[in-house]
Amino acid sequence: MTRTARAFWVTAPGAGEIRPVVLPEPGPDEVLVRTLHSGISRGTETLVFRGGVPQSQHAAMRAPFQEGDFPAPVKYGYLNAGVVEQGPEHLLGRIVFCLYPHQTHYVVPAAAVTVVPPSVPASRAVLAGTVETALNALWDAAPLVGDRIAVVGAGMVGASVAAVLSRFPAAKVQLVDADPAREEVAGALGVDFALPADATGDCDLVVHASATSAGLTRSLELLADEGTVIELSWYGDREVSVPLGEFFHSRRLTVRSSQVGGIAPARRGRRSYADRLAVALDLLADPVFDTLLTGGSDFAELPAVLPRLASGELPAMCHLITYPTGE
Repeated sequence: MTRTARAFWVTAPGAGEIRPVVLPEPGPDEVLVRTLHSGISRGTETLVFRGGVPQSQHAAMRAPFQEGDFPAPVKYGYLNAGVVEQGPEHLLGRIVFCLYPHQTHYVVPAAAVTVVPPSVPASRAVLAGTVETALNALWDAAPLVGDRIAVVGAGMVGASVAAVLSRFPAAKVQLVDADPAREEVAGALGVDFALPADATGDCDLVVHASATSAGLTRSLELLADEGTVIELSWYGDREVSVPLGEFFHSRRLTVRSSQVGGIAPARRGRRSYADRLAVALDLLADPVFDTLLTGGSDFAELPAVLPRLASGELPAMCHLITYPTGE
């Protein structure tokens, strides 16, 4: 019997539609998953939606189960939580996370899904990919007990970093953002908040996630001598200007990139991708991460929702997509 599903595709820059998909019959080492929720990571996915992935980064930006090519048509996404309906017995009926696009059902190798702990609801589990990014950044950053740390940019990634750092012993953490409304987010996460002009300097470490030149410049200004900025922003096809001709050299500052596509060198060889994702899911047992789920829509609304997210009309960190139960 032919089984079909429905999937969201970007059909052209700034436009998308839901299309039917014919599913293969799962093999002995594969699973059929019915999606419960998927998440829209506003920064990366709206960049893809507007066709802003540079030609040089088409290969690097591919999602694990992406179909099509940039700029379009392309099926893109990587925050998916669902229930296994067919597959190996130890996975049947289990809630799993997978780096899969927005689709009602899908078939993948069993090794591509990670079981979600019972303490993590499926709606919160869609954040696993973002918390994994935050975890990898902190493996790169290697903060020390008692450090003064600023996180510049209170979007989905920056807030995830701040949430993890809020547990770090004796660290003084401030979340910095140009939007005063993000003070409420900082309060919910248990960290201090500051507007860029009011942020406290002399930081041992700054994590930058605002994806703006102004944010990166302010990150450098907030550092103590010989401090480090961990750069998490993805700028796509935009050029970035930063004042490397002022105090950058005299204060011996460092800007270091971090990207979730590779295990941080500090843990490479000792931690696998599966290990890293499992730690991220364990962290999500804390309900404080629900703060990052700032809106929701039904799957059928996706073609109308993504343009509003891309334009900023619909503000969000992670926008939660809920799927019909009767399919």
